[in-house]
Amino acid sequence: MSEVKYLNDENFDAETAEGVVLVDFWADWCGPCKMLAPILDEIAAEVGDKAKVVKVNVEECQALAQRFAVRNLPTLYVMNNGEIVKNLPGVQNKAALMKALEL
Repeated sequence: MSEVKYLNDENFDAETAEGVVLVDFWADWCGPCKMLAPILDEIAAEVGDKAKVVKVNVEECQALAQRFAVRNLPTLYVMNNGEIVKNLPGVQNKAALMKALEL
């Protein structure tokens, strides 16, 4: 069983370099982000080691938010081997996110 991992400027590139990663850009004050959190926990538990589910706090990691042109929260990306393959803006349901992880 996997769990959501919190990334920052120092570990982001290493953690997203290999495999499939669902990245959630979020902030503490974002209501929709809070709605999405339990869904991400469920997905992380279900996908196990097939994919990573990670979160990046845009308040703490402004350079990453700029690098990925995050304009709205939540913003989700599916990455494969360090490259963005899907952009999922806004709150997504579990089914849509699970489908997005099928590469």
